[in-house]
Amino acid sequence: MVFPSRCVKQLGTDGSPSVGSHTLSSAMPFVRGTRAAVAARCKVPDGVDCDKQPQEEQEVPNSKRSTSPSYGAPELKMRKALVDMTNAHKVHISFPGRQKKTQQQQVKKTSAPSLSEKSQAEQQKSSSESTEGKSSEEEKEEAEAEAAPAGELAICHVQPHLLRPQIPSEFDVDSGSRDDCFMSHEYAKNIFDYLKSREEKFVLPDYMCQQPNINVGMRAILVDWLVEVQESFELYHETLYLAVKLTDHFLAQTPIQCDKLQLVGSTAMLLASKFEEREPPCVDNFLYVCDDAYNREELLCMETRILQTLSFDIGIPIAYRFLRRYAKCAGVGMDTLTLARYYCELSLMDMELALERSSLLAAACLLLALRTKNLPVWPPILQFHSGYGISEVAPAVRKLYSVVEQSPSSKLKGVRNKYSHEVFFRVASLPLVEFDVLEKSL
Repeated sequence: MVFPSRCVKQLGTDGSPSVGSHTLSSAMPFVRGTRAAVAARCKVPDGVDCDKQPQEEQEVPNSKRSTSPSYGAPELKMRKALVDMTNAHKVHISFPGRQKKTQQQQVKKTSAPSLSEKSQAEQQKSSSESTEGKSSEEEKEEAEAEAAPAGELAICHVQPHLLRPQIPSEFDVDSGSRDDCFMSHEYAKNIFDYLKSREEKFVLPDYMCQQPNINVGMRAILVDWLVEVQESFELYHETLYLAVKLTDHFLAQTPIQCDKLQLVGSTAMLLASKFEEREPPCVDNFLYVCDDAYNREELLCMETRILQTLSFDIGIPIAYRFLRRYAKCAGVGMDTLTLARYYCELSLMDMELALERSSLLAAACLLLALRTKNLPVWPPILQFHSGYGISEVAPAVRKLYSVVEQSPSSKLKGVRNKYSHEVFFRVASLPLVEFDVLEKSL
């Protein structure tokens, strides 16, 4: 099963006429300009027509008054269409140094006709119910707030789970980017803790036993082809990792035919591009790299199918994000990070490593890169930010070592050719550390 490799860069895409006040007075609504002219000409009390109406109209007591501009219109009084739309009377806010108003002071406003007697009664009833329903803790807080000295500000109590984690100074790696608003140094630790907690929702099972028409070799060929597509379209690495995740989670729930596997992979890449890229490639680009094996309707139908299968939740944590975070915490150079990225991309083609959690896989890739570069293997700062000890990472490191060791003899050369380029420091040609040396570190 060989996928076409022809790829291209993204393809380019390409008021009403004025009328007299008396001409259509009976058919048109009241005109503001005419009303102002009539009001200026007739200065009479409200409710009294300035022009005498015909005798027949005055004799009929139940006749409707004309709203024509020619007869003038009375001034309309402003009134509220809906009374007391807010629930302010149900909210109780107490400030230190400010005495609590009595219920009569809150409700009694004789000069304002906005509330009727009925609404005032309902307000009193609701306020009394809210007062009776208060717990003893709320009453205690109100008493403390009233007893506070005047001029003191209200205290906002933050719940424990909303507090920022306390990071020791020796493990603080984000304070240096305080001036860069894009780094979000205040929330960096919270963000990656949240991504790690979301991995519980995206635990991938071994789904190959549920796919009678495909196998692990076909999946490896698909991932190798997606690496070439990502490099040809110059997409982000996050797009590649997310496309592989979307493919795996879709295949874990939906059996497909082998001739539709490439359609699933290209559609997953399209979805990942929409999620990650600033300017994602268009549909025609993905149809072209598939050598027109599918039409536009099939790809769009598969896109809808994948989204519905995954319940539109495609924000899956990927190993590449954790890997960059761990490399920053360890303070390693770009060459060491690129070597870890090479190991991490090789792991995408292995089904056994695809079942590992992204945060744990990223830690294993960085540990193997550190050992290959003869750097400190797992300093305490990595254990603090990753949450993994070296004993927890060791099983994944052994699996990764076997995959990297077998990569030169593999027929799939996409990842190896990519990281043999000088842009990536030719890390694919670096010798792998001896297994005995690695075992001593583990």
